[in-house]
Amino acid sequence: MPAAPRIAPSALFSPDDWRPFQTRSAWIGPLLVAHCWGVIALAVWAGVLIPWLIPICVMIIGTRQLGLAILMHEAAHGGLSKNLRLNDFLGHWLCAVPIGADLGAYRPYHLNHHRFAQQPEDPDLMLSAPFPVSPASLRRKMIRDLTGQTFFKQRIVLPLALAARSRRADGEALADPAHEYDAVVTGRSVLPFLAFNAVILIGFIAAGVWWAFFALWLLPMATWFPLVTRLRNIAEHACVEGSDADPFRAARTTRAAWWERAFIAPYWVNFHAEHHLFMHVPCWKLPALHRAVRARPQAAAMEVAPGYMDVLKTAIRRP
Repeated sequence: MPAAPRIAPSALFSPDDWRPFQTRSAWIGPLLVAHCWGVIALAVWAGVLIPWLIPICVMIIGTRQLGLAILMHEAAHGGLSKNLRLNDFLGHWLCAVPIGADLGAYRPYHLNHHRFAQQPEDPDLMLSAPFPVSPASLRRKMIRDLTGQTFFKQRIVLPLALAARSRRADGEALADPAHEYDAVVTGRSVLPFLAFNAVILIGFIAAGVWWAFFALWLLPMATWFPLVTRLRNIAEHACVEGSDADPFRAARTTRAAWWERAFIAPYWVNFHAEHHLFMHVPCWKLPALHRAVRARPQAAAMEVAPGYMDVLKTAIRRP
């Protein structure tokens, strides 16, 4: 069971150069969680006041729902707070539960992904292995996301399948390997997810805008959130040659313009090659780490895409 190739910070940096990337903040992580919910609240407010903005608000809110998943990922690495109890509280109750995930289930799953990145034992391998795909296949996947079919599978079909599996004596795995990923990310927190969203619905009703729960919270989660999650998964690992053997090619970094950070890739999630090189560096330090790593000659092997549209072109198999 081979582990993913590793590189020590000392191979690139002197102790003084590396020291800034080792420190963690007590307040930046909580502020990022507050920022994420603040952007969601402002987008909801804008959509209620100016209904013709709702399509843009749906994209903004769906991207920040992905932002909650990204901050849950940060908590899985202990990066939201130096206080582990606060880190886990924020990561679970304010990031994971609202989108139907479970930090306790996600953390060991995700750390296995880092341990075996792009090896046969990598639990995320099925997210990148099918690529490249035909344009028609990618189009079908994106249509399923935008029409709510992915959401329906994850939030209704999958919990029912998990319940049925739990009643089986043989503990048979789910038939579709991709469902194992969904089971961890969205399938093991059904009751907390429903309870949290019931509280949100009550809040909308109390504010006299019950419809906004469906148009400006549930609709983004059912459409834009699955789409940008798929784009994130494709961009991180798909079609990176040599990713199983070279630590500099374990993942892809994607340069994100301001509009991509607003509508596709919040909270520095695009710096994924750097994250796999040194996974304990907090997400807000990844831009500086990117510049520092790219200044070293060893970084010439890194996969860096100009943008997310370029990634999609790479992920398409031409006849």
